[in-house]
Amino acid sequence: MDDLDAEKGDGARVEQRSPSPEERQDDLKMSVGQYLSTRISTLKPTFTIPPNPFKLLGMLTRKNWLFFGVAMAGWTWDAFDFFTVSLTVTQLAAQFDKSNTDITWGITLVLMVRSVGAITFGLASDRYGRKWPFIVNNVLFIVFELATGFCNTYSQFLACRALFGIAMGGMYGNAVATALEDCPPPARGIVSGILQMGYILGYLLATAFARALVDTTSHGWRPLFWFGAAIPVLIILYRLCLPETDAYINRQKVRKSSERTMTLFFREIKFSLQSHWLVFVYMVLLTAGMNFQTHGTQDLYPLMLKSQFGFTANGVTITNVVANLGGFTGGITFGYLSEIFGRRATLMFTFIFAAALLYPYTFVTSRKTAAPGFFEQFFIEGALGIIPIHLLELSPGSLRTFTVGTAYQLGNLASSASSTIEAKIGERFPLPPTKTGLKRYNYGKVICIFAAACLAYNIVIVLIGPERKGVSLKVEDDVQMKKAVGEDHLEQIIEGETNGHRGHEEK
Repeated sequence: MDDLDAEKGDGARVEQRSPSPEERQDDLKMSVGQYLSTRISTLKPTFTIPPNPFKLLGMLTRKNWLFFGVAMAGWTWDAFDFFTVSLTVTQLAAQFDKSNTDITWGITLVLMVRSVGAITFGLASDRYGRKWPFIVNNVLFIVFELATGFCNTYSQFLACRALFGIAMGGMYGNAVATALEDCPPPARGIVSGILQMGYILGYLLATAFARALVDTTSHGWRPLFWFGAAIPVLIILYRLCLPETDAYINRQKVRKSSERTMTLFFREIKFSLQSHWLVFVYMVLLTAGMNFQTHGTQDLYPLMLKSQFGFTANGVTITNVVANLGGFTGGITFGYLSEIFGRRATLMFTFIFAAALLYPYTFVTSRKTAAPGFFEQFFIEGALGIIPIHLLELSPGSLRTFTVGTAYQLGNLASSASSTIEAKIGERFPLPPTKTGLKRYNYGKVICIFAAACLAYNIVIVLIGPERKGVSLKVEDDVQMKKAVGEDHLEQIIEGETNGHRGHEEK
């Protein structure tokens, strides 16, 4: 597949200066006071104007697109499987004779244990490559989603979802690295936005198939989970046909040319943790807030529409589709805009406008709520579209998959009880029951207050956080690798590889 990289001509290239390794470390050398004094000034937009989105996407080679495609497929189906529970809360509650709040623990457990999978599969991906950990992830998806569809007790259901969450946790970091580490730098923002919108695409697919499969046969909710176990077979076959990413291959060449690979890898870990631990803390705090605001505005939204606003099943589906189309559009839009205005400035913009739209999003009780739903998710998911590349650029090269995945899933862990908290608080605001005696609660008020607090928190976190927009992701520019292997030795390895490649081309 190496020849696929040569497909694009010079006309597709855009010069964009990447920060040097030394510049990447400047804010780490500042005192706390100096660093904080630069937080507002560094929000000033860079106004690095990239080409239009279509030209940017045209910069990707066929190999880039294939890697993006498999990463997108994995992340999309990860989201599909997650939302199978939130879309069948009432059916599951009836099946296991539990309350809606009890069933939301199936959502909470998945979020809680994802960090275990992120750590395990992240380290495996950084040491042994992106390919096989990705395949193992999908095999586990098949096993545990299928098992969920055969659960007969509440305890079995919780056990399956907990095990499923471990597998789910390993997908995000791997997908981000696979899609973005070989991506042309000017196209990173828009590709990041499209990739993150696999979350929305998974939700839309889950919503559509829930309408088609849930309660349409004698098996009730189970066919949705059985169907969810089928698609990963195709994703595995897709990944088997692709090699490792070039970034990982080049890093592995350096390891093999130096000394015992595992010894060097542990040294890389040491230097990476020494230099990036504080940045990692920021990444966790950021992703916690992002996940709180996302789950806080989305997880109980279908239940609010159905139980509180009295929407029919079709009404819930249509409104959710409209809202998530807004999210899909926003993720791509703000991913692209982050290349112009910077990651942090663009994030701040989305937070402010999302806060302004909370009231109509949660208090308009008619079908007209679809309009604020569209624009609320446009900004909520618009912020998330920036997260994959923002995290990747902040991560040490040697622990790229581990850092991105673990930070994201620890953020999920911190926010894991968001839907349960909202459901529990909602019970304190009862509404008149339905004609059939079904209890109703004012979930709209809870979602509004909860999301507003999350957005305020995120504004503060992003304001004080760092940024590395445009940083080089190549092994030869990796500060930690230079420390681990020796700068002179690294240059000799890279020069030897370059000369060997030139000699091969001349032949």
